[in-house]
Amino acid sequence: MIARRLAAFILAVCATPAFAAPLEVYGKLPSIEDVTISPDGARLALIATNGEQRRIVMKDLATGQVTGMIVGEAKVRDLRWASSDHLLITTSTTARIQDVIAPRGEWRMLFSYDVKTQKMRQLLRDADNGLNVLAGSFSVRMVDNEPLVFAEGWRFDSTHRGRIALFRIELKRGESKVVHGGFPGTRDWLVAQDGEALAESGQDPASGRWQVRIKDGAAWRELAGGTALHGGVSLMGLGRGADTLLVGTQDDQDLALVRELRRDGTWSEPLIPGDATPVRDPATHQLIGHSERVGDDLRYTFFDPRDQRTWRSVEAAYPGEAVHLISWSADRKKLVVLVDSKTEGPDYALVDLGAKKATWIGGLYENLGAGDVAPVRPLKFKAKDGLELSGYLTTPLGRPAKGLPLVVLPHGGPAARDTPVFDWWAQALASRGYAVLQVNFRGSDGLGADLLTAGYGEWGRKMQTDLSDGVRHLAGQGVIDPKRVCIVGGSYGGYAALAGPSLDPGVYRCAASFGGVADPKSMVEWSRDKSGVAARRYWLRFMGAKDTNDPRLAEISPVVQAAKVDTPILLIHGRDDTVVPFQQSRLMNDALIKAGKSVQLVSLPGEDHWLSRGETRLAMLNAVVAFLEKHNPPN
Repeated sequence: MIARRLAAFILAVCATPAFAAPLEVYGKLPSIEDVTISPDGARLALIATNGEQRRIVMKDLATGQVTGMIVGEAKVRDLRWASSDHLLITTSTTARIQDVIAPRGEWRMLFSYDVKTQKMRQLLRDADNGLNVLAGSFSVRMVDNEPLVFAEGWRFDSTHRGRIALFRIELKRGESKVVHGGFPGTRDWLVAQDGEALAESGQDPASGRWQVRIKDGAAWRELAGGTALHGGVSLMGLGRGADTLLVGTQDDQDLALVRELRRDGTWSEPLIPGDATPVRDPATHQLIGHSERVGDDLRYTFFDPRDQRTWRSVEAAYPGEAVHLISWSADRKKLVVLVDSKTEGPDYALVDLGAKKATWIGGLYENLGAGDVAPVRPLKFKAKDGLELSGYLTTPLGRPAKGLPLVVLPHGGPAARDTPVFDWWAQALASRGYAVLQVNFRGSDGLGADLLTAGYGEWGRKMQTDLSDGVRHLAGQGVIDPKRVCIVGGSYGGYAALAGPSLDPGVYRCAASFGGVADPKSMVEWSRDKSGVAARRYWLRFMGAKDTNDPRLAEISPVVQAAKVDTPILLIHGRDDTVVPFQQSRLMNDALIKAGKSVQLVSLPGEDHWLSRGETRLAMLNAVVAFLEKHNPPN
């Protein structure tokens, strides 16, 4: 395998100092946040960070010339080439725009950078009766050899009601034009290869009635429909042909299907697994395969055997490592991949199939050494009711897995899952001498519908005891010391961290929550006001409550049950969190103080739900580690 090295062009524009403290290596922003290759395979573009500053870096692969632009503290979420001369940049900001849409949210904006003129334009700035922010996804189509962007944006009618409209944006002048003003309940749009609107999906949030409409001449007709209060429909792009739709549906029994929908209204058999990610031809935008997690392995499946053989040759260049396809040229001859090494961490690489060579672009964490990545191993165990569960255990490098202090690190969601990839938070805690347990508890997604649905009604109940069952499993093997266990988490994981000492006492010596739900009742009410009835149904389904007056919500509320807390609590919350409001941690802090418990509240100014700022991300990690070392010393 090619020896790993940082690309010189990154070092030339984004030099960073060497950190003496290993915690800072994990806690700072990734050195590279995204990489993309131009359609002609001639240029690379990436997001590089230097402290709090972000920079867009471009390299001409033929000449080696490097150019860059400083974007400062802007939160850059995505890079994508519209053409070989136009780079699309997606940013986000936390703001209140109009109460008619949402009281406060994380709004995404789209910019186009012209490589030849070196000019940047904000797109949708001239949106007719609309906003200059994205309401959903966007796609690129080449029409008459010119790149056009089709974006889902907000448009308002005379009564000031907003709908998700489809906008056509011509990049040379940055001009926007409304293709269709949207229907009530519009969720997604799909554009054909010729740049014409092809299909639309929508759903009524109150009744759950969904439909897929298709453009038929000048009119729109319903092609498929159904009803799902907890599920729905999503247009996922073109199918295997230019005139077929790839549609994902999910019913109230959580049966998720991804199928082709034809113009005559007939469905194909399930085409890819419900939790898989489609892989598309970068030139035609048609479906050519998918990626999915099979157990602990990341697997790519291509419909064409030649594509499958090609991908296997790419994976063979990195034996024993997980290889993720990030971007590729229009002819699919040059690929950007992320190689996740079990011993060296994740690095970006450029694979040139024509030249039969691969070169390293750079690492996500450039100061990581081989001695800084702790081993991660999968584990399986049974909950006390017999349910089979899985998870991952990270153990400190160079220490025998015996009698270790433990940090339980539950994931967010809760309908999400942990995977055996490099996890900066788990690795940082392991570097300080702690074993780290990550459990895919019931209610986790991506591991089958049975595990997901087993979590319904178990929020704060069996979803919680699944974590302590994992602790008992490791204690029974002698791997950890059951008297030296703490729990740390963010978002839903933050709720689990608070529920541990309040609802499942006697397991943990301390608990730390970042951006966690503390009071389910007020969280559901806030979510309903912000996102509507669908969000309310989502929360109540997991919480096992009929409505916000259901007394079961008080039973699983760490705020209500604060008097039962038997350990010190650390609360950390971003002031700009628009997913779980800062008020949740304030309520918990006040309840614990009133109950005479040990609590510390750390607020992070300017921080969102995703720890997007380097300064506050590191502040969070430093606070958590200091708290753990005080209440559960690793030695």
